[in-house]
Amino acid sequence: MSRSSQKRTLSTCCAVHVVHDGFSDVSYVLLPLLAQSFGLSLAQVGMIRSAHRVAMAAFQLPAGLLAERFGERNLLAIGTLVAGVSFVALGFAPGFWAILATLFLAGVGSAVQHPLSSTIISHAYPDEGRRVALGTYNFAGDVGKFAFGSIVSLAVLAGIAWQVPVVAFGLAGIAAAVIVFFNVRDTKRPSRRGDARKSAAGGWGIRDRTGFSALCAIDAVDSITRTGFLTFVAFLLIARGLPEGWAALAVPLILVGGMAGKYACGVLAERLGVLRTIVVTELATGAGILATLVLPPLAAFVLLPLVGVFLQGTSSVIYGTIGDLVERDRLPRAFGLVYTIGACCGMTAPLAYGVIGDAIGIEATITMAGTLVLLALPLALLLRPSLRLARSPAA
Repeated sequence: MSRSSQKRTLSTCCAVHVVHDGFSDVSYVLLPLLAQSFGLSLAQVGMIRSAHRVAMAAFQLPAGLLAERFGERNLLAIGTLVAGVSFVALGFAPGFWAILATLFLAGVGSAVQHPLSSTIISHAYPDEGRRVALGTYNFAGDVGKFAFGSIVSLAVLAGIAWQVPVVAFGLAGIAAAVIVFFNVRDTKRPSRRGDARKSAAGGWGIRDRTGFSALCAIDAVDSITRTGFLTFVAFLLIARGLPEGWAALAVPLILVGGMAGKYACGVLAERLGVLRTIVVTELATGAGILATLVLPPLAAFVLLPLVGVFLQGTSSVIYGTIGDLVERDRLPRAFGLVYTIGACCGMTAPLAYGVIGDAIGIEATITMAGTLVLLALPLALLLRPSLRLARSPAA
């Protein structure tokens, strides 16, 4: 693939990531507006949010499997179209059940985005530059989260009904689907040699099961730590005496650092190597989390963006390494599996840490999170033989 085609593919996938992650996280801003407009109970609000997240978690792996038959580009365009149309419909929803249905369908449409865009980028950058490209792609998703939520907030402050930006987002999704179809090369490629390889690898194309399992375990540990800390860091700071108004800014500060970290850690992995980067980022994550327990509250608050760099940045290294461990024709299902593992951990970790926090206290719970992330270090060592076998230049 030519350099210009690579850049066009990456820029298109980044734009799609902006749209889909914007769809996903704008609900945090929309939920109180929907509750006020339609008189929803807290249980109904929870069901609405869960419907979108469950749909995304449940359909990522099927999306990877279907893409092997219909092509990553085609399914990505269709999923983006479904999500866009769903948001247009949300702008005209008459009540709770319509909102629930449209956001569930939006989640189904968005489920294709992470595994298929990651696959398309990995195909476009098969060797050098893959981790930087995926880091750039991950950065774009955070831009969408901030942009869509900010647009709705500013629109409401300006006296504009929430339906207007929601419909506009839906139209942007429809336009993104068209751009994907015409701007990304069709990646559906029949391969006889691929069939031979998949029969030897159980249909998943995994070159080394030990290494791939270790990578999935690292992703699970990383996701559990990230979602647990993001959920309860504000409670920790309040418990340590920081004013609630300041503590409310904790997660945005971490996410700002994470935006930079997702790109920076991709670059670091290309130059320092996968194993060294994982060790550095996970050690820094654990040290940063534990530091919030011992530093003065204000100093801990100021440290949060730096913690976010490492807390969020490891994911770029993980996703950029999948292409080293899986055959090219089986990347969609591999990405679908890894993203599904992360999504499931992201849904269960806050509940588990919440139960633990009620039992032993918030500070002991954060200590557990900061210590648990260190389990990624021995797991990283299991990757060494696999990366050597793959002859990865970044290993």
